[in-house]
Amino acid sequence: MLDLGLDKMALIGAVALIVIGPERLPRVARTVGTLLGKAQRYVADVKAEVNRSIELEELNKMKTTMETAARDMTSSVQQEIHSASQAFEQTWADATDGMNGSENDHASAWAPSYKHPKKNWRLKRGATPQWYKQHNGVRRNVQSGAARVARFRPPGQRA
Repeated sequence: MLDLGLDKMALIGAVALIVIGPERLPRVARTVGTLLGKAQRYVADVKAEVNRSIELEELNKMKTTMETAARDMTSSVQQEIHSASQAFEQTWADATDGMNGSENDHASAWAPSYKHPKKNWRLKRGATPQWYKQHNGVRRNVQSGAARVARFRPPGQRA
């Protein structure tokens, strides 16, 4: 830029004192100072705006790379799922070929060979430990309504 040393600044000040005069020199110097301050703030704002735009461009580039990576990942996962489902369908078709091959009875080929185990829920409830039932307030001994009334009847009225 400009190479303004102390001697050049003194020369400019002396010329300004002669040309402008000592009465108006302080006001002109103040105006020049405010204009220089405004110019410096404007330059700083422009620099900050340029830096923000550069950072925004970098973020947009990063966003596009992340989006492409996500799209690539999604497509690869979908391809893997598709290949796995094709392999499963092929295996299922191979496994069910023997069932469809019996020509004497098509209904038996589609009939399920699975039979429900018919679990006894009373056995399952009986497997619960007694301390757990007592802790959670589960009734362990079932009484009829009449037996409950007789149990909680006052002592003088028992029949």
